[in-house]
Amino acid sequence: MNLRTVSLRRRVAVSVLLVLIVVMVALVISVDRTFAQQSTKDLGTVALETENRAVQMLRAGRQPKQIAKELSRNNMRVKLRLPDGREFGETPDEPSPGRREKVVQGVRVTVDADYGAISAAQGRLRKLLLLLGLGAVVLVGAVLFFVVRRALAPLDAMTSLAQAIAAGHRGGRLNPSRTDTELGRTAAAFDGMLDSLEGSELRTRRFVADAAHELRTPITGVQAVAEALVQAPVDSPDRDQMSFLLVREARRAGRLVDDLLALAQLDAGYEMQREQVDLLALAEAEVARTRFVAPDFDIAAEGVPVLVVGDGQRLAQVLANLVDNARQATGPQGTVRIRVDLTGFTVADNGPGVPEAERERIFDRLVRLDDARDRRSGGSGLGLAIARGVVRAHGGELTCEPSVGGAVFRVVLPRAEAGENQSPG
Repeated sequence: MNLRTVSLRRRVAVSVLLVLIVVMVALVISVDRTFAQQSTKDLGTVALETENRAVQMLRAGRQPKQIAKELSRNNMRVKLRLPDGREFGETPDEPSPGRREKVVQGVRVTVDADYGAISAAQGRLRKLLLLLGLGAVVLVGAVLFFVVRRALAPLDAMTSLAQAIAAGHRGGRLNPSRTDTELGRTAAAFDGMLDSLEGSELRTRRFVADAAHELRTPITGVQAVAEALVQAPVDSPDRDQMSFLLVREARRAGRLVDDLLALAQLDAGYEMQREQVDLLALAEAEVARTRFVAPDFDIAAEGVPVLVVGDGQRLAQVLANLVDNARQATGPQGTVRIRVDLTGFTVADNGPGVPEAERERIFDRLVRLDDARDRRSGGSGLGLAIARGVVRAHGGELTCEPSVGGAVFRVVLPRAEAGENQSPG
């Protein structure tokens, strides 16, 4: 998105002035035309009245010369032409639009209105309107400079707050008095963005601190065992045990680093491989893997074949994380069942279950419900966070469902469309 950063004050002022100029021009044209039409109509009415008076005066026996002299005044010109050709009064050589003629008792009566005075008045009116319009534009332009600056003061407040936060002064907010206006909604969205960013920053800092703490434990163990191993005599009976401890702590550190790398890739929008994956086959492969690691553990998969489009290795990682968590929670004598249906799959166990208040928190990073047990097993507290991130990257969702006994983890995934071809992996 490329935002045009022109001056908002100038844009508002110019827009208002342009609208005002258009309105003033339209007003001048409208008044000018209305004035011309009304003046023409009024003169036509006066001409008709003058004509009627001339006819009445002729019928009353008044002299034509007297009639022409008496009625030719203001903007009216009256001329009477007798049958013998004599004329009394004068009219313009060019007839006006309102000229009227009538023959009464052999006398031709001509009444003509003088539009010159009206044209002059119309010209003066136009000049007056133009001067008033220009004055109004100049006055409004001067007032707009102060009005727009005051109206846009909230934007200056947002800018100042953003600059203060960028300088390190956290916690400032606009706190709009109203959120049902344009600026109010913008300010509320601005505050919400700041809350989200600061919350994300706090979570990131906490995660980095927790990750550093988690890494420090195995690295310290590796360092201590390595130093002891170097100082131990060659024929020491403890060398084998120290070597075992060194490998275990190194694997633990390596697994934590791999988990941190997986989370970083998910946060950066890791590009998943897209291929058709059979969830039932994936579940059966996980059952085979678990039975190889723990031959006596009771685990089974059931359901129907369901195809989804996604990254088979990542989805296998999700299933492995859920099964490993279930196996650690139930112990060697536990039971785990993987059920595949048309919407995804579930992993259920008969362990102690997850308290209702913890069903969402367990997906946070570096969270353990049983810290001591997970540390002994090498767990990093990142497995469920990674699993949810992978599922959401596939357009699905991972949740911990309510259950009577044990824990039930539900994975919902979008099914492959009918006829969708397998993409290269």
